[in-house]
Amino acid sequence: MYMKVKRLIDIILSLIGLIVLSPIFLILIIAIKIDSRGPVLFKQKRIGINKSHFNILKFRTMRIDTPKDTPTHLLGNPEQYITKMGKFLRKTSLDELPQIWNIFVGQMSIIGPRPALWNQYDLIAERDKYGANDVPPGLTGWAQINGRDELPIEIKAKLDGEYVERISLWMDIKCFFGTIVSVVKSDGVVEGGTGAKKEVASSKESISK
Repeated sequence: MYMKVKRLIDIILSLIGLIVLSPIFLILIIAIKIDSRGPVLFKQKRIGINKSHFNILKFRTMRIDTPKDTPTHLLGNPEQYITKMGKFLRKTSLDELPQIWNIFVGQMSIIGPRPALWNQYDLIAERDKYGANDVPPGLTGWAQINGRDELPIEIKAKLDGEYVERISLWMDIKCFFGTIVSVVKSDGVVEGGTGAKKEVASSKESISK
């Protein structure tokens, strides 16, 4: 029952978000175009509900000459590929705003497990253990307010499973306001990190979020 209510909430809030935030969208679009050459939006193949595929939307934060299909942590010095505007967008998580459209059309939810890349087989398999691939992926979620980029895949999947097990309006409210706190504090953000705490996946843009 709650999943139907959750979808209705997603539609209403995402529509309001698209309308209210349209001036910010316009400002960011102009800033991105002035800052560097290339498209405003970055599309990336991700895993949706029941392991279906969809293209997630983000504001572009890296130069167009960034090596294609190379994980950020393998670039050596990923900072050299991130645009000036991109650094700001990543720090504030504003690069995620276009996903409001993904939410509006039903490919994502406001709250849920962050959608894995199509080739993040280890994360997908780990989430299968907890049923975390059987709910709509989210703009933010339980794992994002409990470690974000710093979490090993096993822990991230377990937290996603905890969300699925406890999914409710109250849980979504906790994740929503917890995300605001995390964004303000920039908790758990790791650029081009390596080692066990960084999940590996191929992408021209960073996929850590």
